[in-house]
Amino acid sequence: MTTAPTPVPATASAAQSGGGAPGPASSPTASAVTVVQTGAPRPAGRRARGSRAWLAALPLVLFFAIGFGLPAVAIAVGAFTTSSDAPDGGGTFTTDNLTGSLQGAYWTALWGSVKLSLLTALIATVVGLPLAQAVATSRFRAFREAVMSASGVLANFGGVPLAFMFVATLGNSGEVTRKLGLTEHGWNLYTFSGLSVVYLYFLVPLMVITITPALEGLKAQWREAASNNGATTLQYWRHVALPVLLPSLLGGFVLLFGASFAAYATAEAMVGSSVPLISMQIGDALSGNVLVGQGNLALALGLDMIVVACLVMALYLPLQRRSAKWLA
Repeated sequence: MTTAPTPVPATASAAQSGGGAPGPASSPTASAVTVVQTGAPRPAGRRARGSRAWLAALPLVLFFAIGFGLPAVAIAVGAFTTSSDAPDGGGTFTTDNLTGSLQGAYWTALWGSVKLSLLTALIATVVGLPLAQAVATSRFRAFREAVMSASGVLANFGGVPLAFMFVATLGNSGEVTRKLGLTEHGWNLYTFSGLSVVYLYFLVPLMVITITPALEGLKAQWREAASNNGATTLQYWRHVALPVLLPSLLGGFVLLFGASFAAYATAEAMVGSSVPLISMQIGDALSGNVLVGQGNLALALGLDMIVVACLVMALYLPLQRRSAKWLA
């Protein structure tokens, strides 16, 4: 004996399936639910969590305002005013400081810093990419952890200890220089090229740290799809991997440029003023090595560096967001 199916009202069936015209009994109920859902206020707990989040970020905001905001404002004001040793007593608006910071030896130093930063950032990007790829594709966890830990240490190893290490090994009387006879082949650590080698010591590990997460974000399905379509490894990197990694590579390059451009202690301890750099000129100006009435020239030089740093960050942040979108 077969039991006949129970008939379902048209209004209920339409409401369940989402199609057709709703019945007269279901329409007011659905409208009431919609009004309640859209017009309901935010829960008090969510508003409280939002306010607590702002309170948690308040110390960081205050630290940034005091540690970076106030000095930046002081530098900007001092760059456009006369110094206290000027004949008029100081405090007068002027553009001579900024004009002087872009002329003569100061412009040479600024351009020298830009050239050094561009060269070392480019070399570190080219060298760091295959090293990071070896780390990202390694099957040995101990090797990966060792390389990443060493890169984290070396990326922050600079200043006087780094300069002393290179002077003791590759200086004119260094151990490696004497044993390999590098001086006879024209090697000199205290030049532009020698300083570039020193900077690569901490820039290459920094590039490895920066680009490794992007390499790990490359999906295995992309390589498999390229292989199934007959693409070689070179074609995969040329047409798939490198276009996806390009924002990350450019962002890493910009980050390395900023790190090299702002470096001071290593160059000061190793080459002094023999290599013209903007950071060395700022140090000399702050120590009083300027003409009378040009005491605020160091602030104008600092403002030049801030402008370059802002340009670097303006390029880095959009590239970082774009790479995160592709590799998420």
